[in-house]
Amino acid sequence: MSRNEKTNRLVLTALMICLVMLATFAIRVPSPFTQGYIHLGDSMIFLAVLLLGKKGGAVAGGLGSAMADMIAGYAVYAPWTFIIKGIMGFIMGWFIEASSKSKLAAVKIGGMPVIQIIGMVIAGLEMVIGYGIVDGVFAGNLLAGFLGAPFNVIQFTVGLVLATLIAMALYKTPANKFFEYRIDK
Repeated sequence: MSRNEKTNRLVLTALMICLVMLATFAIRVPSPFTQGYIHLGDSMIFLAVLLLGKKGGAVAGGLGSAMADMIAGYAVYAPWTFIIKGIMGFIMGWFIEASSKSKLAAVKIGGMPVIQIIGMVIAGLEMVIGYGIVDGVFAGNLLAGFLGAPFNVIQFTVGLVLATLIAMALYKTPANKFFEYRIDK
């Protein structure tokens, strides 16, 4: 990787950290049954993975989300968010890489590879389980922690739809060259 490519990647990673943080912080809807909130940050985590791959997506997702928690007054969640959202990004990227040679890699919905959508779903489910455990620990009752699961499912589903629409639009532009998991490879 050339020095120019490293600089571009660093700038894109910083940009995605900021976009994750802003999308998480800008619109927050308190989640019933938990101390958390519903937001649009997952869409930017999914987009970060498509642009930066599993490692860069994990960094952008973990740091951006944890920063939003700290700024929004949810500092108690920040370390857990860093871990959960970082793993979320890594899992999505890992799944896409592992599935890229399968027959499923050629299947597309509206120009979007199905493996990318499945990767978002698997990553979203990890997030739901992660926050269910954390909320359960905070509540002192693991079962109570999963009362917020439907709201986390709504959150990552909205994020999946939004990220898919943005990616589909960007795939049709010269910005397509910046995607780690390009559909034209």
